[in-house]
Amino acid sequence: MSSATSYIQTIMDIVKNRNAGEPEFHQAVTEVLESLLPVLEQTPKYREHKVLERIVEPERIIMFRVPWIDDKGQIQVNRGFRIEMNSAIGPYKGGLRFHPSVNLSILKFLAFEQVFKNSLTTLPMGGGKGGSDFDPKGKSDNEVMRFCQSFMTELSKHIGPNTDVPAGDIGVGGREIGYMFGQYKRLRNEFTGVLTGKNIRWGGSLIRPEATGYGCVYFAQNMLATQNDSIEGKVCTVSGSGNVAQYTVEKINQLGGKCVTLSDSSGAIYDPAGIDDEKLAYVMELKNVRRGRIKEYAEKFKGAEYYEGKRPWGVKCDCAFPSATQNEISEEDAKTLVKNGCKLVSEGANMPTEAAGVEVFLEAKILYGPGKAANAGGVAVSGLEMAQNATHTNWSREEVDARLQYIMESIHTQAQEAAKRYGMPGNYVAGANIAGFVKVADSMIDQGAV
Repeated sequence: MSSATSYIQTIMDIVKNRNAGEPEFHQAVTEVLESLLPVLEQTPKYREHKVLERIVEPERIIMFRVPWIDDKGQIQVNRGFRIEMNSAIGPYKGGLRFHPSVNLSILKFLAFEQVFKNSLTTLPMGGGKGGSDFDPKGKSDNEVMRFCQSFMTELSKHIGPNTDVPAGDIGVGGREIGYMFGQYKRLRNEFTGVLTGKNIRWGGSLIRPEATGYGCVYFAQNMLATQNDSIEGKVCTVSGSGNVAQYTVEKINQLGGKCVTLSDSSGAIYDPAGIDDEKLAYVMELKNVRRGRIKEYAEKFKGAEYYEGKRPWGVKCDCAFPSATQNEISEEDAKTLVKNGCKLVSEGANMPTEAAGVEVFLEAKILYGPGKAANAGGVAVSGLEMAQNATHTNWSREEVDARLQYIMESIHTQAQEAAKRYGMPGNYVAGANIAGFVKVADSMIDQGAV
């Protein structure tokens, strides 16, 4: 065992001992650290300055009680969180997730991933993540508003446009951002860019709702271009049916591909005819307005099938875009995708593939874009929204989209070149981890023992 390997194992032992019972966080840290082996072997300064010991430890963890009153006049209590992971290259930046599954393990993994993702965007943003175990599903608008106001009453003490700038994530869309922004403005008596994902009428950016989905497809296009190929004519499977999935389908359609699946927590639909723009408009109304279940799609459109409790990875495809949640592709799912001829996986969700599934993709040498690279478009346009807020300007849709395409191309280039430099050509997992790490690590060294 090399000294670098032994060092990585020591760090992992520390992480597991200090963060017991947090498997998602352990998984995220392991995946990054294993990629860094050649960097640590060639660059001893990272060990000398204890960069790994520091980078796996959040700079700050904030936990708080969130009491709110439901429509029956009863007091409900949830738990709120903010993980301020790393601010070496800019203010903390990362989403807020409202979902019953939210806990410290999930938020630490997301915050850790966010550090490297934000580094790759080329924008000056550190990494953070937060949220609550509150479930907005089935709640009235007034209940969601009362919860958001209570949540922001505490969170407002810890964030700011030059300190920590949250955004949306699962369960936090335009409605929730609006309620939280209003409460922050009321408490602090200032109109400032403290949240991103805002409505275009009051400080938002064009292309922000579309950014994660569009960016994921742009990253796929860049990967395909290395083989003189494109999305055009490709059969694509997409999981999820929320914001990321919707705009992934929209961009694939624009580029001439055909999406045949969507899903939600209840099951998946398969439409061999393809989810065209008319059908996508129905999905957007179903999910964004009526907040219904995806099985209604199969009842609406002839020829579509619904599979209760299933994910879409058994469907034959050329390209797969996991856009739902973490660990939705198991090792068996990955083997099925490869066996069925899938040549590309571009991750719209955060860490949607289990570690064993990632190994399947890497061994098969398919084009595999990990979430911290492929889904960085969302936070990239959040960064562009911050820039517009700071200068009190609004950019056109075309300008933001052009900048998004440039950033996704830059992320692809960084990952591709880092992988090649360290003897792993074509390995976007290692390339993204290394490129994201080096920028943050060097900045941490520059700033001393903090």
